[in-house]
Amino acid sequence: MTPRTCLVTGAGRGIGGVIAARLSAAGHRVALNARDRDRLEAVAAALPGPALTVPADVTDPGAADAVFEAVEREWGRVEVLVLNAGAGTSASLARTTDEDWQRMLDLNLTAPFRFLRRATPSMTEGGWGRVVLIASVAAKQGAPYISAYAAAKHGALGLVRSAAAELAGTGVTVNAVCPGYVDTPMTARTVADIADKTGRTEEQALKALTRQQPIGRLITPEEVADAVELCVLSAAITGQGINVDGGAVQS
Repeated sequence: MTPRTCLVTGAGRGIGGVIAARLSAAGHRVALNARDRDRLEAVAAALPGPALTVPADVTDPGAADAVFEAVEREWGRVEVLVLNAGAGTSASLARTTDEDWQRMLDLNLTAPFRFLRRATPSMTEGGWGRVVLIASVAAKQGAPYISAYAAAKHGALGLVRSAAAELAGTGVTVNAVCPGYVDTPMTARTVADIADKTGRTEEQALKALTRQQPIGRLITPEEVADAVELCVLSAAITGQGINVDGGAVQS
C-alpha cells in the first residue's frame, strides 16, 4: 500500500515494538513513543525503514500535542495511529484505591482519548486515516480483581465505537484489537503477582492463565500485529473490537 506516516505509542518493547516493526517492514515511516528514550532508540535502530523517536509520558495532558507536533515537523500529518500504551493493575474491589482507579483511567482511557482527538482533524482533512487501539478482552467481559483495568478498557472500546460512527464516510477508520494473555513483560508481571499473592509457583500461575485460552498457550505479539495490520489495510473494518485471544471470548 501507499507508504504512510505512522505513530505507535508504547513502542519501547512488547506488542508496541512488534507492531512498529511490522509497519516499518510494510514500507511505512514509523514514529515511536514511550517514556524510555533508550528503549525507543533500540527499537528504532532495528527497524528496516525510517524511524523517529518521540519520548513522552502519554498521561501528561500536553503529551498528545507535543508528540504530534514533533512528528508533523519531520514528516507531516500522522496517517496511522496505534494506541498501544497501557498497563494493568490487580486488586480486589475493596482494596482498589482511588489512586489505582485514577491511574488506570488516565493511562488506558484518557490518554488514548487525547491522542485520538489530536489525530482525527488532520486525518479527516486528508480523507484517509487509520486508528487502532490495543484494548484487551477485558474490554468485553469482567473478571475478578481487575475492576479498574476492566472499567478503563470497556471505556476505551466505547470510545472506539463512538469515534468510528462519527467518522464513518470520512475515509478514517477506528478499531480496537482485544488480546487475551500475550507473551509480553506485562503478562510476566501478572504471573509473578499471582504467584506472590497465592503462594503458587510462577509455572502454576502461568498454566492458570493459559487454561483460560482454548488454544492452550499465550498469544504472541506477532499475532496481535496481524490484526493491527488488517485494520490498517482495510477501509471496510471500523468500529470493531477484534478479539485475539485464542477463542476465549466469542463475539
